[in-house]
Amino acid sequence: MSENKIKRQLGVDDQKAHADDHDLWSRRGFLQTMGLAGGGSIAFGGMSINALAHNSLLTSVLNNGIEDRILVLIRLKGGNDGLNTIIPLFDYDTYAAHRPNLKINTEDISNLNQDFGIQNAMNNILPLWEDGAMKVINTVGYQDHSLSHFQSSDIMGSGNVNIKGSMDKSGVLGRYILDQDPDFLENLPPTPVAIKIASGSSNPFFNPEQIDLAVNFNNIQNLISIANSGTVFDAENLPDDCYYGEQIKFLRSLLNVTYEYGPIIRDAYNDGVNDVNYTNNPLSNQLEVIARLIKGGLGTKLFMVTLDGFDTHDNQKGPHRDRMQWIGDAISSFYKDLSFGGHDNRVLSMTMSEFGRRVSQTGSGAGTYGSDHGAAAPVMMFGPALNGNGFLGENPDLTNLDSNGNLTHSVDFRSIYATILESWLCLDPMGVDAILGEAFDRIDLGFDCTMVSTYDQLPFQQDVIHHKAYPTSYGGTIIEFEMARPGNINVSIYSILGQKLETLFTGYESSGKHTVVFNHAKYGLMTSPFVYKISDGTRSYSGKFIAAS
Repeated sequence: MSENKIKRQLGVDDQKAHADDHDLWSRRGFLQTMGLAGGGSIAFGGMSINALAHNSLLTSVLNNGIEDRILVLIRLKGGNDGLNTIIPLFDYDTYAAHRPNLKINTEDISNLNQDFGIQNAMNNILPLWEDGAMKVINTVGYQDHSLSHFQSSDIMGSGNVNIKGSMDKSGVLGRYILDQDPDFLENLPPTPVAIKIASGSSNPFFNPEQIDLAVNFNNIQNLISIANSGTVFDAENLPDDCYYGEQIKFLRSLLNVTYEYGPIIRDAYNDGVNDVNYTNNPLSNQLEVIARLIKGGLGTKLFMVTLDGFDTHDNQKGPHRDRMQWIGDAISSFYKDLSFGGHDNRVLSMTMSEFGRRVSQTGSGAGTYGSDHGAAAPVMMFGPALNGNGFLGENPDLTNLDSNGNLTHSVDFRSIYATILESWLCLDPMGVDAILGEAFDRIDLGFDCTMVSTYDQLPFQQDVIHHKAYPTSYGGTIIEFEMARPGNINVSIYSILGQKLETLFTGYESSGKHTVVFNHAKYGLMTSPFVYKISDGTRSYSGKFIAAS
């Protein structure tokens, strides 16, 4: 883009292009919901269902490792106004000058520190901040930011800034799932790996053919219904017309059989319980059910929820304040609820939106003030695993704007993905770079993979405090582990498909370091990926390695 070329299709100054962008966005979502695009969903009665699978045995092999950790994506649909979410107190006068009618007044702000604040409506998240369970990453974006809802949503979900012209339409987490199991589509897993609620055609879990690897529920009522009944559709109360009724019964029954997760979701929902009262708002309603499924032991590790209504070209102040309150109320209740049973420590949540909003306000009369499509914006992260509050990235520079009047970014959004993939979901660094297509800077978010990594130490209270795999000089692979105390130990090797190949050792070992050797040559697999699993009787530890030739 040339320096003076201003992107339009963005706001009130180009209503037709803006409407066309919304139409394209909605049309793609409609087609995918109806199963007419990408082959990725089966739909009936307005409910989109997608249950594609990865190898169940491999899931069980890794179940006591990275599967313990859960990621919740909170999508703020429409382009959230970052400046009215995390308010720049360090340059409040400039902020106020750009937004004389849209600014949040000082009496309506609660300070996070001397530089930033939030609207008072969000105050329920203050205990999370004070307890070190919230971080903010400032000015997140990418070069030459697309200001189209449709395209920028795809970019943010895929990690591919060139996705418009790319044959590969996959999402970041879709590629992660396939990295963990290349044969994901072959067998139905015992539990859904990913669940999306009210997130429609969003693409983070897409495979390259735009097949969504997540289980989709168009709205929270659908998920509650399946959780209560264990089936998708009523196959009993049918139309009186004999032929039509029989056809409806056949279709509904077929869909219910196909949709094998119904009883599993129902059982987890019934086994779980909400220990706090949630406020009645769209985000709380979604997180309330997710908390119950987590506490009920569903085993799903990736969730995505959506809060709509952030495309605020006019009449922004009141509706945006309401959504800030909904976020504060929902996140606060969610983590309070998860704390019963200690689940909060293994759940990381983060907000995402397709773009921020322009620095200067739009509108010229009472009730018309808003903001057009912008670029860089803050990302909020929540969870005790963050181990402290704080701000990352550079402060937004309100005096050095791009040619569209938007903030410039200091953190590439793919750095956040890279950090989460490596330090939260515990993928090896080279695997992370392969998923993202290149190496991006990692961010210190306060957590790492000490509980499951093939490289790092584990807390001393566990029997196994260290484990890794490395090649021998003669073509084998050494599995090394260190025990904090004597005890029984089992070391086994699995193929990447989940097939158990060999038990390398089982028996009693003293404290200290131990090694066992895996000779892969006898299996005729010279460069295949393998999984090792170390069990100490109370939990298991696992890692993936490539056997050297």
